[in-house]
Amino acid sequence: MKICGPKLSLCGLIISIWGIVQLVLMGVFYWMHSVALIEDLPIEEEYHDPKLFYSDVNSAYNQNAINCWIAACIYVVTLLISAQQFHANSRITAN
Repeated sequence: MKICGPKLSLCGLIISIWGIVQLVLMGVFYWMHSVALIEDLPIEEEYHDPKLFYSDVNSAYNQNAINCWIAACIYVVTLLISAQQFHANSRITAN
């Protein structure tokens, strides 16, 4: 079933591939607790207890990593839909 045209399906393929690569890599870097990404963590501005700070940072890094991987899975679904549409459009134009 054709939903979108060949240009839109190709655009969806390209954006999905890029989104998967970027989000998987960001998830890996969050999982490794990359210091460069600490500004993107949802933590408080000031802490008076170092143990609480480390606990919050560790859980925030892990949660962001999981969120990135979930978003990458959503991009996989978008990739599959775009690939099906690209295939459907290429079959129609070939006939």
